[in-house]
Amino acid sequence: MKTKRELIIVGDRVLIEPDEKIDKTDAGLFLPPTVKEKDKIMSGRIIKIGPGYPVNDPSVILEEPWKQRNTEPIKYIPLQAQEGDYAFFLKDTGIEIEFEGRKYLIVPHSALVALIRTSLVEDEDDRRF
Repeated sequence: MKTKRELIIVGDRVLIEPDEKIDKTDAGLFLPPTVKEKDKIMSGRIIKIGPGYPVNDPSVILEEPWKQRNTEPIKYIPLQAQEGDYAFFLKDTGIEIEFEGRKYLIVPHSALVALIRTSLVEDEDDRRF
């Protein structure tokens, strides 16, 4: 019997695979790691996202354990980020983890400063046929 492990991201967090490419200048000089440590912004590909911001539902009141609870699922406001987006985020907010031999960062959605989303668009020349 095999087991399958899945990393589940909770709340308003995103799982990012950071860009770890070697930095060098246009002239071909390699930058030392101390230069990269001073950067306040990092970037990487979004691998997974959490369900979003939970909606404060007044019907869900967690008072006493013996009281009957509302069995409706929690509602969420979805995140703007999507899986596959390329994100720029504040470096100090990320929590580094290692899962199945790969390094990732878990970042709150509020720490994202910009997203690049790639999509396919139909060329006008393709529509004629």
